[in-house]
Amino acid sequence: MKKRHVYSAGLLALSILLSGCNLLPTTRKLPVPKAPEITQTVTPKMLIDLLNQRWNAVNGLTATVEIQASEIKSNQGVATDFPSCRGYILMRKPDMLRVVGTYFGVKIFDMAGDGKQFTLYIPSKNKAIEGSYTVNKKSANELENLRPDFFYDAMVVRGLDPDDEYMVTADTDTLEDAKKKHLLLFPEYILSVMRHKEGSHELTPVRVITFHRDDLLPYEQDLYDSKGNLETHVVYSNYIDFGSAKFPSKVMIKRPLEGIQITMTVERVVENVNLRDDQFKIELQEGTQIQKLE
Repeated sequence: MKKRHVYSAGLLALSILLSGCNLLPTTRKLPVPKAPEITQTVTPKMLIDLLNQRWNAVNGLTATVEIQASEIKSNQGVATDFPSCRGYILMRKPDMLRVVGTYFGVKIFDMAGDGKQFTLYIPSKNKAIEGSYTVNKKSANELENLRPDFFYDAMVVRGLDPDDEYMVTADTDTLEDAKKKHLLLFPEYILSVMRHKEGSHELTPVRVITFHRDDLLPYEQDLYDSKGNLETHVVYSNYIDFGSAKFPSKVMIKRPLEGIQITMTVERVVENVNLRDDQFKIELQEGTQIQKLE
């Protein structure tokens, strides 16, 4: 189409919109989105201060959860859902973590890490996997490249480090409530955390955290690796007051590179409990087969 034809078509469209007398317009009913009763407005610094205060207020915690794990093979269009198990989580700053899973009171896995080294024990196979948090040699089996730090970072949203750069934008998400058949508006703040690449002006993404503006709590978190690839996507929902602070009663963790999804229903959280070093150590049975990961 020549340029003058495009110009003429544009004028025709404009004339149709402006001359309601020549056509019979129709009016359609659209659902009216419902906004929250409260929408808070804060500055970027205030939002960062709230995040840091929440992070600094927790030195450690224990949690009782129900864990549902799925393996998703997107290229094959197949998802495998594993039976849910009861889980017990211990966390202590700066990086101490232990997660125990049980079926009907019988331990099926026990994982512990200190931010540098970790152990995953599987009693039914009398097998343990040990390795460092740093993957020195990539395995063809993506699950063997998984480290416990993703779990720690997903459970508790960290505050900002001194060398972090950040940017805050405002947006509104619209979701459909299928049961009540209406739309819900969720005004949001989106916090993008970045760092300067060494020897360059380039910024690399570290995290993106989405806050709802009714309560200014985090509802989503994306975590990236050093190359800018999305490593972990976390969704937090249904915050409940467990005592000293609110905590999401449901946490969904997606690891797109490994094709793993973990959904946790949080039943109990106790913050700032005194956790001893020995509570993060796994006692292996005699004769346990140990696999070392590089």
